[in-house]
Amino acid sequence: MFGGVAFLLNGNMCVGIHKTDLIVRLAPEETDKALTQAHTRVFDLTGRPMKGWILVGPAGLKTDAKLGKWIQVAAKYVSALPAK
Repeated sequence: MFGGVAFLLNGNMCVGIHKTDLIVRLAPEETDKALTQAHTRVFDLTGRPMKGWILVGPAGLKTDAKLGKWIQVAAKYVSALPAK
């Protein structure tokens, strides 16, 4: 899909890697709030930004706590989706 590694939860993409960034899936209505946090940016690989997806740069993942925070955000949202 995007040329990287993806991790699925119940068949739904949860997080992934694109180049050096972490792709995080989250509730679409939380996208704008998440983008106010440091080291985040819009997930836009094709010229069409996607609500409910963000990229977190390496500086935002330097500690286990920072990485874990983003994984928890994604897992919380994706675990509520219907299994595929």
